[in-house]
Amino acid sequence: MAKQTFKIDGLSIRLENFYQAVYNSDTHFELDESARVEIKKSRDYIEGRIKTGEVMYGVNTGFGAFSSVRISDSEIEQLQKNLIRSHSVGVGDPFTREQSKGMMILRANTLARGHSGIRVEAIEKIIEFLNAGVIPIIPSQGSVGASGDLAPLSHLALALIGEGEVWGDSLKGIKPLELKAKEGLSMINGCQVMNAVGMLALYEAQDLIKLCDISGALSLEALRGSRKPFDPLIAATRAHAGEAPTARNLLRIMGSTSEIAESHAENDPRVQDAYSLRCMPAVHGAVKMAIKYTKQVLETEANSSTDNPLVFADAGKILSCGNFHGMPVAHAMDFAAIAICSLASISHERISKHISTQMSELPPFLAPKGGLNSGHMIVQVASASLVSENKVLAHPASVDSMPTSAEKEDHVSMGSIAARKFTQILKNAQNVIAMEFLSGTQAIDMIAPLKPTAGVKVAFDVIRKKVPFANEDRVFSKDVNEIRKLILSGELLREVEKAIGELEL
Repeated sequence: MAKQTFKIDGLSIRLENFYQAVYNSDTHFELDESARVEIKKSRDYIEGRIKTGEVMYGVNTGFGAFSSVRISDSEIEQLQKNLIRSHSVGVGDPFTREQSKGMMILRANTLARGHSGIRVEAIEKIIEFLNAGVIPIIPSQGSVGASGDLAPLSHLALALIGEGEVWGDSLKGIKPLELKAKEGLSMINGCQVMNAVGMLALYEAQDLIKLCDISGALSLEALRGSRKPFDPLIAATRAHAGEAPTARNLLRIMGSTSEIAESHAENDPRVQDAYSLRCMPAVHGAVKMAIKYTKQVLETEANSSTDNPLVFADAGKILSCGNFHGMPVAHAMDFAAIAICSLASISHERISKHISTQMSELPPFLAPKGGLNSGHMIVQVASASLVSENKVLAHPASVDSMPTSAEKEDHVSMGSIAARKFTQILKNAQNVIAMEFLSGTQAIDMIAPLKPTAGVKVAFDVIRKKVPFANEDRVFSKDVNEIRKLILSGELLREVEKAIGELEL
């Protein structure tokens, strides 16, 4: 198979092509020629300024609170190495190989915009590492997300200069990068750690929202709920961007009717379903809006210049600035985390309805021979645990700030913390929705011979190929893991969309 070429040009990263580039081992990275021209122009300009003896932050001065210390020309290269070594203070478990690869792609992309004043060779070294599959091991803790993700990006740069650790413990004969003026600083100024972690999780979050529409529709059928709240007349009266698409999704997933729906079309004593069923357009729709906003922020960040100072060769300026500050990403990550918490929470409430005789006509705890069997009693308990954990993790990291670097860097974003928390919240939500699918399919079997239609039936059939009906108690964590695999592989969503068409976000 021919390798797919990914052009690094500083402008063209989107959530989808970024995710594919990270996870496709056949991707070949190249520096775009137009970017090469801008990078060289910027480098030529800054070298000309250096020759005049002008004092420029990060080029021939110390860093942070040492910005007033002038560094001699003979020590400029040592300054860059010292910066990388001293800032490599990350601790904790490493980011995954894929997350670190994503950081390298984003770092190369922001440098390719031509505002950092570094050599083409420095960016090509990152690309050389990527194409060789040599990925730095980067500790996950130690960034406050202000002058960029300084500590973790320093570990990335440390590998580039031949002094850091890499996955597989081999540089594969790659010659280490020799840092020149400003290049150490340019390697670590920016938000590529929080942004890469956030983008990879956000891609999976988009799929999970669609899957939650499917699991919600399946639960509604299993609980013999009403389709009436999804009538397009309703959404037309409340023009939030996520509501009408969600209502349309639910009707397509369930079909216009089914044997289950017909069984309670008349003489149903219930006037309204519980909120977790009736309010799916409002709640799922609100999550969709939050995720769309987050996607816009992260894609903007991926194609931005985040160094300090920034070089504007055409304007004849080198400007100190704060483009490295992570607050836009931090806020978006916290918002996305809160939204996915809501998604898991409403899914959990539907699980609770499945096991309750007060809220359904199903056997208690979905257990055949209840008493001898506990059924899904602890499936619901485990879901409650994950939803509760998410509530703790959803406390926004971005509301905190702590002065650093002797008050020079006195307001920080905590953005990488926000991105890491979002990733864990997403994992928890994936498990909760897997549990909803588990309980929903068990319930559907228990109201047989009545059958669902459309996407609900497809989802039911896909799950049943891996997870059979539970005639008696078994280790349900294995079932949850099997369904989560169907979620992560994309198979469950893919099969439903193949049958009914692409769902809306």
